[in-house]
Amino acid sequence: MVKDNSTSYGLLAGLGLLLFYLGVVSIFQGVNFAFLNLRSLWYLIFPLAAGFGTQIGFYTSIKHTAALTGQVAGTGGVSAGSMVACCSHFLFNIIPFIGFSAIAVVLMKYQPWFLSVGILSNVIGIGIMIRHKKKMKLMEKKNE
Repeated sequence: MVKDNSTSYGLLAGLGLLLFYLGVVSIFQGVNFAFLNLRSLWYLIFPLAAGFGTQIGFYTSIKHTAALTGQVAGTGGVSAGSMVACCSHFLFNIIPFIGFSAIAVVLMKYQPWFLSVGILSNVIGIGIMIRHKKKMKLMEKKNE
């Protein structure tokens, strides 16, 4: 019997994304603020991390194709990018000095939107992987 580590990989990936978020926010605003911000945006950050972890879990449990690898890289990149965009507004202290104050305002204003795009990307990616996994099971049944 082959041991499947896909659940472990998925949990580690989701936890890793949460730690990435806390790390970036902690660097710019401190650990206490990072946890306060996580508490205020939990309804967006936890689904984003869970969706990312679910994608990684599915990815490690199925046969990989080039298209699927590209899809995971794309939706995973959107998840991480959404998290970075969410955290980037904490550069308020630096951004005005380098002439990008408008970017800081946009990032702050649309923070929930960026996270929502990441969640939507995860939902699409998970749907694609479920469809791929179903196709794999049908092919295995035909080959038996």
